[in-house]
Formats: sequence, C-alpha cells, structure tokens
Amino acid sequence: MLHNPARFKPSPIEDDSEENDEELEFYDFNEPEPGSPPGTLIIDEDATIPNIFLIDYNTDEALGVQLATPEECFPYLDTHSVSWVDVQGLGSEDVLKRLGKVFGLHELVLEDIVNIPQRPKVESFEDQELIILHMVTSREDGRGFYDEQVSLILGKNYVLSVQEEPETDVFEPIRQRIHRNRGVIRSQKADYLTYALIDAIVDGFFPVLEDYGERLEDLQDEVVDKPTRQTLDKIHKIKRELLLLRRAIWPQRDAINSLIREESPMIDREVRVYLRDCYDHTVQVMDMVETYRELAANLMDIYLSSLSNSTNEIMRFLTVISTVFIPLTFVAGVYGMNFDTELGNMPELKLPYGYALCWLLMLSMSGGLLFFFWKKGWLFSPK
Repeated sequence: MLHNPARFKPSPIEDDSEENDEELEFYDFNEPEPGSPPGTLIIDEDATIPNIFLIDYNTDEALGVQLATPEECFPYLDTHSVSWVDVQGLGSEDVLKRLGKVFGLHELVLEDIVNIPQRPKVESFEDQELIILHMVTSREDGRGFYDEQVSLILGKNYVLSVQEEPETDVFEPIRQRIHRNRGVIRSQKADYLTYALIDAIVDGFFPVLEDYGERLEDLQDEVVDKPTRQTLDKIHKIKRELLLLRRAIWPQRDAINSLIREESPMIDREVRVYLRDCYDHTVQVMDMVETYRELAANLMDIYLSSLSNSTNEIMRFLTVISTVFIPLTFVAGVYGMNFDTELGNMPELKLPYGYALCWLLMLSMSGGLLFFFWKKGWLFSPK
C-alpha cells in the first residue's frame, strides 16, 4: 500500500495572515554541543517517531509495504530489484542507529541526517552517495511554505530517503509512477530513482513560487491603490520568506552540479544527462527567486512613494484651503476695526446693502481663487 501523507504544522515559516502578526522564525539549528564526539545524534523533543515505508520493484511488479523495524529491510537489499526505503520522521535515536547498521552508514552520515538543518551537499563514500537537499511545499492557504530536510543515500540497488517530517512530501507522483508502471522508472536502476526524487524536490519549488507571484501582484495593487501599515508588514514578511527560499535553493544548485561533474560509479552517464536537466530547473528557480526579491524591494520603494504622494496631496489641499481664506481674513480684519464713519475713515459702513456687498466681494474672491487653482490643476488630483 502506498503512503498518502497528510499535512503538518508550519516550520520554519509561521502563519503570515492578517490575524497572526507574530514574527517569522528562522531555522532552529539542532546541533551537538561544542566538543561532542563525532556521530553524536541530537533528537528534537517534538520530532515524530520514524515510519519506514518500502517500495521494492522491477520491470514485472512493485511491492509497497510499511516495515515495523529497520531489520526488515535486510531481505530486500540483496535482491536484483530496486528497493526504495523511505523513512519519515527523526524522533527515535534507537531506530535511526539500527537503520544505520542495516545500511552500513558512516557515523558522520547519520549525524548529518539527524542534526538538522544541514546545508545541501553531496558526499561520496566507497559504495554510497549521500545527497542532502531541502524540500519545500506550499501551505494550504497559499501563504508561505513548509521547508524540511531530505537526505538521500544511493546504494548499489537501493535508495534510502530520510525525511524530517512524516506528513507531507513531493514524492507521491514518484510512488504512483512506480505503482502504475508509468514511464521508464521500473526498467531503470537505483540511480534513476535518485534522479527522479531530486527532480521532484526541485520541481516542488515552482508551485511555491507561483503562490509568491500572485501575492506580489496583489501587494502591488494594494501598494498603488491604498497602502497601509499592514501593507508594509506584508512586504517585510514576504521579503524574509523569499530570503529563506533563496537560502534553500542556492546551495542545492551546487550539490546537483557536483553530481554531474564528479565521476561516481554509483551514477551512470545516461542518468547524468537527466541531472543536467534538473540542474537547469534549479537555475530557473534561482532566477525566479531573485526576480521576486527584486520585486519585493521595488514594492518597498513604491510604498514609500505612495506615502509621499499622499502627503503631498494632503498638503496641497490644505494649502488651497489656507490660500482661499487668507483674503477673506484680510477683508474681515479690515472691516472689523470699527473706525468712525467721519471723513477720512470708513464710509463703506454707511453704504446701503454694505453687508451684502461685502459678502459678494468675499465670495467673488474665493470663487476666483478656486477657478484659478482649478485651471492650474492644483485643486484636484490628476487622473
């Protein structure tokens, strides 16, 4: 039976919705204390007990089972078929050490698998290849992503994959291809299965980046139309998330490139051709991440420009109002001095309809100023 994973809690990216304003968390490094002996395993208290799933296949049939103990892998390692052992979870030191004995893993390899996060890399051993990568998947709400470490150990006729979290991955299409005998995967060796897993991990970045593209478009409309303080917070969060994506994919490119360039007896020349295509996808992902980071930086500039324009609009409106009332204040001040109406003083105070004429004068001045401002384009914002 093939494994159908559920979802797990976000890590290291926290929820960045409007209801949750908590700070984003970066990686919590799970490393041994300085001076610890090589091969020291540090198990996180929140880590899940490992589940071991085996898919053993050849050109004729495929078997998928869940194993209770690591020792149950022994019968499948000596066959001519390809065995994919998928370990999901890092919550048991005993199970992991027994797994290391079954597959003959070096103590430093087991330490790299358990003590996360490790930088994506490739290390060659006598009869094994260690490949450490980062796998990302989109959140259900399309806001942010999950990031977990995946370790691949390529042997002669097996692939051991160890996932940090048990509830989600991007390997389900690979399982379905093996189970339904789609493509050429069941007629290939273990190195082709390794390529297929790496390709699935790299392609898993594209749906995440599509979500970020949509979020950036929405943010751009929001910044131009009605920027608020919450808009600035959204820009900061998306910039930090893109930084985490960049830190995940950048060393991954170097790791895949080393698989292509370094001659290894575990990987055939034909499979290296497929890995070159996988490398191209990695470069494409990097270009998209850099482009989105530049867009996020430009959104910050647009946000500041929008605030400056809003301030200018307010100041222009207040200036127009003040300018309109300046002559009115002058007229009211002159006629508010209450001089006597004798010769040489203020004869206008005795004029018939003087009060109405004064109002007509002030309204004419205000209307003339408003008309002048309107003709100059200072009264209303340009369309």
